[in-house]
Amino acid sequence: LILLQLIEIVLFIVDSGCSKHITGNLNLLINFVEKFLGTVKFGNDQIAPILGYGDLVQGVVTIKRVYYVEGLNHNLFSIGQFCDADLEVAFRKSTCFIRDLKGNDLLTGSRGTDLYLITLQSTNSPNPISLMAKATSSQAWLWHPSINGKRYVLVIVDDYSRYTWTHFLRSKDETPEVLVDFLRLVQRGLQAQVIV
Repeated sequence: LILLQLIEIVLFIVDSGCSKHITGNLNLLINFVEKFLGTVKFGNDQIAPILGYGDLVQGVVTIKRVYYVEGLNHNLFSIGQFCDADLEVAFRKSTCFIRDLKGNDLLTGSRGTDLYLITLQSTNSPNPISLMAKATSSQAWLWHPSINGKRYVLVIVDDYSRYTWTHFLRSKDETPEVLVDFLRLVQRGLQAQVIV
């Protein structure tokens, strides 16, 4: 028996010019309220409608009232909205932190080029990297944005031996092709038919 887990890596840009948290990915939000809330104007003078809002859950952290803008290609965290929620946003040379008033780090990001990015995991498992790699959640955050655009990790685990194969994917639709290639590899290696 082989366990498959597909992990989506989601990037949020920490933006001082953004008045609200916004995303173009409706799948990231829970408790979604569909409601026209006006429009948002971007730096290039493009205008897009805000079609609702929901909550974003990352581990034990829930980020309330994240606006949904259909077709938006980037996810933005608003520094102002974090500050309005009594959170501290701190920047260092290569890292940024979102902290509560007690100084506990809730989210941590890294500087890529000139932008500070917070990397989130989107999956139906509570902490998939930790569960599969037997790592702590802090070790799991070593995954970072890929230069060649591979945003997903397909992890295949042999249920008996716990041997693990890792494949990096640009999009979810690459999964069937990677699985077929993987099954061919296993069949050649075992010189036996794999039953699915």
